[in-house]
Amino acid sequence: MAIFTAKTDSDGVTTITWDLPGKAMNVLNFEGIAELDALVETALTDNSVKGIVITSAKPDFAAGMDINIIARMKEDAGDNPAQGLMDGLMNMHRILRRIERAGMDPKTNKGGKPVACALPGLALGIGFEIPLACHRIFAADNPKAQIGLPEIKIGIFPGMGGTTRLSRKLGVMAAAPWLLEGKLLDPKRAKAAGLIDEVVPPGELLSAAKAWVLSAKDADILKPWDAKGWKMPGGTPYHPAGFMTYVGASAMVLGKTQGVYPAAKAMLSAIYEGAQVPFDTALKIEARWFTNVLMNPSSAAMLRSIFINKQALEKGAVRPDAPDQSVKKLGVIGAGMMGAGIAYVAANAGIEVVLIDRDQAAADKGKSHAENLLTEGMKRKKVTEEKKTKTLDRITATPDYAALAGCDLVVEAVFEDPKVKAETTQKAEAALAGDSIFATNTSTLPISGLAKASARPENFIGIHFFSPVDKMLLVEIIRGKQTSDRAVAKALDFVRQIRKTPIVVNDARFFYANRCIIPYINEGVRMVAEGVEPALIEHAAKMLGFPLGPLQLVDETSVDLGVKIAKATKAAMGDAYPESPSDDVIFKLAELGRMGRKANAGFYDYDEKGKRTGLWPDLAKNWPVADSQPDLAQVQHRLAMIQTLEAVRALDEGVLMDIREGDVGAILGWGYMPWSGGPFSWLDILSAARAVEICDSLTTACGDRFAPPAHLRDMADRGETFYGRFSPGSAEAA
Repeated sequence: MAIFTAKTDSDGVTTITWDLPGKAMNVLNFEGIAELDALVETALTDNSVKGIVITSAKPDFAAGMDINIIARMKEDAGDNPAQGLMDGLMNMHRILRRIERAGMDPKTNKGGKPVACALPGLALGIGFEIPLACHRIFAADNPKAQIGLPEIKIGIFPGMGGTTRLSRKLGVMAAAPWLLEGKLLDPKRAKAAGLIDEVVPPGELLSAAKAWVLSAKDADILKPWDAKGWKMPGGTPYHPAGFMTYVGASAMVLGKTQGVYPAAKAMLSAIYEGAQVPFDTALKIEARWFTNVLMNPSSAAMLRSIFINKQALEKGAVRPDAPDQSVKKLGVIGAGMMGAGIAYVAANAGIEVVLIDRDQAAADKGKSHAENLLTEGMKRKKVTEEKKTKTLDRITATPDYAALAGCDLVVEAVFEDPKVKAETTQKAEAALAGDSIFATNTSTLPISGLAKASARPENFIGIHFFSPVDKMLLVEIIRGKQTSDRAVAKALDFVRQIRKTPIVVNDARFFYANRCIIPYINEGVRMVAEGVEPALIEHAAKMLGFPLGPLQLVDETSVDLGVKIAKATKAAMGDAYPESPSDDVIFKLAELGRMGRKANAGFYDYDEKGKRTGLWPDLAKNWPVADSQPDLAQVQHRLAMIQTLEAVRALDEGVLMDIREGDVGAILGWGYMPWSGGPFSWLDILSAARAVEICDSLTTACGDRFAPPAHLRDMADRGETFYGRFSPGSAEAA
């Protein structure tokens, strides 16, 4: 079946309609590119055709290029991938340039046919780059629609003309939020920003576009950059105003990316160089830089983890074979920040919620958290009064456990105390049907131990939410020793309902996420005890792309939580507990009352409003800075490798069952170097051999905690990669 079809009406307007068969959303593939090109050529060379309207038969225009194709472009480009990529990109530029020039005489810029684009809804990526090549962009007045170029968020940039066209259309400064940050806009705001031309009622979309096509003159279809004497808005790089713009843009990109995200720097280079040459040469420059990005292993890893793997997990890649387990009525026990957050996201997703706490006042306070979030949403015009009312009506706040009757899933979010959790489990199960699933929200306590309090351990599972629940995308599902497949399916279906990304791990202390986060924190704190300059530790982490340095992370999560975890772990492990200088630092801070941000005092100082003012000056009095400091690379290797090795050990021990979950979970759960694609992708970028070399060096310098697992050393000897050895479908993954 055709992807694009064309029909010419009695007025001579050809409407080219995009309708990808078998898909709810249009995405562009190679077949579609060829079809669009052929239909445009036919319309432009047909003397009876007066103009063209490009639109979609679906509620939305397009979600962009098929990401699976982008991810395979380098692999599919042949023996000379860079040349193959460049050739493919220049072919796409040729097609869009044909639309843009529309048969105009190259000397007079006359005689072309008007081309309008009619967007019924969402238009992203290539779904906006095609409209940018048209002469007039119409969008239906659909407040839910989003328009823009979000490519930078998945490790690439708009490489099919979007970068060059939008920067020339708006100027660098005005285009920066949409290019360098990937921000999206609804149609009315897109028009106000200059991204599109017209917003019309949905029922008038095609008629308005056709009317414009029939009335358009030569001057209406000539793009500014093709007109004689055109000057770039805001100035070119060698213009005084433009010079300052590019200096500022370069500083902004470096400040936000720390130089570790190749796409942002490449895009700015394409804009800078392209602004100094004619438009067609600028497209070649854009294609060259886009090829450079696609050849960079970082971009391929980001695409794979942040889009392909993430999407696969959300669609049930690791879901057991079980009937639909969608949640009809949810119970949440514990109305603190975590429980209140869980209640909110569930109610917001349309699920009926019973929120329980020790008394009515505490339960009501938990419900008020949802009300506050909805009120904030209304201030940002993201939530209507009707939506707020309906969402709050779905939450029943009560201290009465009998209200749990009819709940098919209960999530307990009480204190991290096994005795309190056991009492809660038993009280809840007394009110639940025998087939209800009971989940404990815990970040550290082993699930199989907590399940001993349950009369139905096969229905007992761990669901670890990250804080704040409404913002964090990851949910870690923990399978206990007796947890059934149905319970796992229930948890996965629930996570899908609340629009989060799940990973499933087997039970072990700290599970997967905290198992990796805690060593990262401990290594940073250990370096303070060793006399490493605290600022060096923090900056080294941020220069790797971590959102927070380990010391700031301690402050954000609270020092007393670190003390509690250390004491509980030592009590559980006994003599096997690995003593660490980091404990001494954390305990000393706690003794001094420096509990972190919540106390306005921790590794950092804070003002009265809770804003960080800098590292605590007296850190050096308590832990003197050594005269000799390690180099930046060693500090970075320590911070990155300590958590990466823990991810490998989790895989070796069967806690982690799928490397896709390891990579996606690391990025979404604690911000593990997103540019790397996650710990397993990073090891593949490094190569196992180089990773072992780094680990051996760190083991000699810092101790056995950096000793590479035998598995990693074996892979180094064989020249293997994790995605080669453990990708879905491989012998070891199976």
